[in-house]
Amino acid sequence: MAKTTVWHGFMQFLLARASECDHLQPLLDAVLPEAQAALPCEGVAVVHSAPPDWSVLACEGVPSKHVPTPLAAEALDKETLMREQGWAAMPLVTNHALLVQSKLDDEALERFRSALADAFQSVLKQQRRVRRIRRLEKILEITHAWGQTNCTEALLQAMAEAATELLAADRASIFLWDKPNKTLVARPALGVEDEELRIPDNTGIVGQVVQEVEPRRVGSGMDEDQIARTIDQETGYHTKTLLCVPLISPQGKCLGAFEVLNKIEGRFSDEDEQGLTELAAHAAVALENTQQLEELVTKHQRLVEEAAEGIQLIGNSPAIEAVRSTTRRIADTDLAILILGENGTGKEVVARSIHYLSRRREQPFIAVNCAALSETLLESELFGHEKGAFTGAHQTHAGKFELASGGTLFLDEIGDMSPSGQAKLLRVLEDKTVVRVGGTETIHTEVRILAATNQDLTTMVRAKKFREDLFFRLNVVSLELPPLRDRGEDALLLAEFFLESFCHNMGRQTPHLSAAAKRRLLGHTWPGNVRELRNLMERLAYLTSGDSIEADDLSFINVGTDSEIASSDMDLTLGEASREFQRHYIRRMIDTTRGNMSKAAKRLGLHRSNLYRKMRQLEISDGEEDE
Repeated sequence: MAKTTVWHGFMQFLLARASECDHLQPLLDAVLPEAQAALPCEGVAVVHSAPPDWSVLACEGVPSKHVPTPLAAEALDKETLMREQGWAAMPLVTNHALLVQSKLDDEALERFRSALADAFQSVLKQQRRVRRIRRLEKILEITHAWGQTNCTEALLQAMAEAATELLAADRASIFLWDKPNKTLVARPALGVEDEELRIPDNTGIVGQVVQEVEPRRVGSGMDEDQIARTIDQETGYHTKTLLCVPLISPQGKCLGAFEVLNKIEGRFSDEDEQGLTELAAHAAVALENTQQLEELVTKHQRLVEEAAEGIQLIGNSPAIEAVRSTTRRIADTDLAILILGENGTGKEVVARSIHYLSRRREQPFIAVNCAALSETLLESELFGHEKGAFTGAHQTHAGKFELASGGTLFLDEIGDMSPSGQAKLLRVLEDKTVVRVGGTETIHTEVRILAATNQDLTTMVRAKKFREDLFFRLNVVSLELPPLRDRGEDALLLAEFFLESFCHNMGRQTPHLSAAAKRRLLGHTWPGNVRELRNLMERLAYLTSGDSIEADDLSFINVGTDSEIASSDMDLTLGEASREFQRHYIRRMIDTTRGNMSKAAKRLGLHRSNLYRKMRQLEISDGEEDE
């Protein structure tokens, strides 16, 4: 019984973390220590293969240098569980493997592997979705800047820089096809005199791309012998990985090729190829600039509409109808808006909705996480810097206010901004001008400001932790987003919407929710709000079969009880049930305060030291740190 309770608690923890994360590393950092205790095992690790190299993403209980990556490679190759010298290795997801140092039987290991794989898939899916939206918005930002230049050389330079940033590559070049002379001309070509490189149009990968009009990817053990090393010798540059796509005009004519070199981490992916193909489509239009301006506008508009379609406010509850109504009324104004609500309630979705409903929809939407801006980075990120302004400032850098010119600047987690940062932000909001770090020129900014926080700014103002004048500047209109637990049957509408969307992407028929499953969904308190529900529906879309989803398919969520102890645990003694309630309640409070132990202790009516003591008694991990 004790083992079942521990495993049940771990599954709850894993599901909660998967619903909160959009990157693998935070998930692994949180989950592996819990997994080591829940299994139990001496060591556990997750490794990643980027041929020919292996990397240990995370490990617990054993130094990374002692993790047997060759065993993981064998498990991936044979697609099965492999054992050696006390270690078990299992395929997890593509190019990832799980290693456990334990005497657990195959069934227990498979149960753990399956649960972790589900969490991985959920996080990776969310990560791809976020990158897709960011890529669309980045292309909007880039094409907006391209439309302001009629200089071909400057345009080519901007395209190359945009490609390196968008795909996390080292270099990029546009190859224009001089077809009559059977020559490809690369501009810019870094490291070459006059930054121009001329090669025969049948040379290397780029020659294949323009001749066959098909994308190519090489490097990191894949067709490396096809890289034109003569070009490397001429430029003094060593090409490790390469992605090249054709530049196709709206009329279907091949104008040349767009090439990026040396992915900073790993090798170029299908997602990178899609991103560069989209960028190349806009680049080809921009290169025909004056004659094809209408086509550029059409592509830009289509991209705006595609991004806008991905932003929806689902629900019919009075609370969400009020948010939707207010959003429509204020969207096409220049009023500053403060969006409030718990984590996962959809604050950024509302901000994007406001942007795409406004006249600014064709201009950039730039999101800034204020909690991630340190004192040293604040001015540079928001206001930009000049070349040489400080150590490492090798290029002039436009700040977020400049990049959002004419559009919307979304300041997320505004309550976490430092006092000095608040003062600098207030000055810019009042003057509507910025000066880059190390510069003297005053740059006018014309942006619409949206801000969001899950904190009580009114209380922070009274406690002198947030500037009152900045609060009133940001809080011209406030929107309070309700938690999902207060939205009634909206949970079912959202569940069906997400389930249908995921099933459509998979090409499977959408199962219906049984009456018992609906009751269980409505009874859950949704600590992760809409984000948690979305990840749950993704999991069901991939892991269930048949025409319906039953209550048993939702057995891994606890519903309908304040204690969050499942009804199946009715054989616990009163003392055991009390202990489980305390464990769940403390974990929930820590999650609610986003890991801030001081806040969690205050809300629990404890001193911080007493909270840690209680956690040790209940065997709750105290790895969380104050923000």
